[in-house]
Amino acid sequence: MTESLSSAEIRGILLDIEGTTTPIAFVHDVLFTYARQRVDDYLVQHANALTDDIALLREEHTRDAASGAEPPPITDDPASIASYVHWLIDRDRKSTGLKSLQGKIWREGYTSGTLKAQVFSDVRPAFARWHEAGLSISIFSSGSVLAQQLLFSHTEAGDLTPFINDYFDTNVGAKGEAESYRRIANKINLPPAEVLFISDVVTELAAAAEAEMKTRLSIRPGNQPQPDPDRFQIIQTFDEV
Repeated sequence: MTESLSSAEIRGILLDIEGTTTPIAFVHDVLFTYARQRVDDYLVQHANALTDDIALLREEHTRDAASGAEPPPITDDPASIASYVHWLIDRDRKSTGLKSLQGKIWREGYTSGTLKAQVFSDVRPAFARWHEAGLSISIFSSGSVLAQQLLFSHTEAGDLTPFINDYFDTNVGAKGEAESYRRIANKINLPPAEVLFISDVVTELAAAAEAEMKTRLSIRPGNQPQPDPDRFQIIQTFDEV
């Protein structure tokens, strides 16, 4: 364990993906585009296996319509579901139904070799270092657990899943809510104060800090500027952890 982590009594590392382990451009320009281009055909070909995802999307559509958001109408035609999915993607919606559907589409891409995930060059060495030090490594992303596992098992740096102990998505709660981080700490059997959460979004860090986790703000090439970033200790590479 590095001296800084040891002195802070850190026993677990919790990581965001987008802008932390993986370039934002890969997520938005490659993954989102891939899913968007294939969702119409995928819904037609796999409709019988997507009943849970479609039910979640219909529930979300009902909420959107009731709120006056004016989403495109949904009918029994898979094309109408696809239109709503496009609408959600355009708004970068962190919905469970959308993320589950995207994960299944990406699975086909990773399995076929069409997709290969990008991670920053310092990620694999850091994972190996933390793993060797006996730290637990967990992921918390708005993308589904399936999508997380696919990404880390098909990276340009090789399969990173042997280093990762747990994966968490929005089923555990929203990333901007402190209770989500308390639930994660409970699930990985560590006090929140012994977990370090690294993310590129200050609202997520604030929620984790409220739950008494330690935090670091990830500043990577292509990341969006954050309001009042000096509230958190900043890192530009995992070499600093």
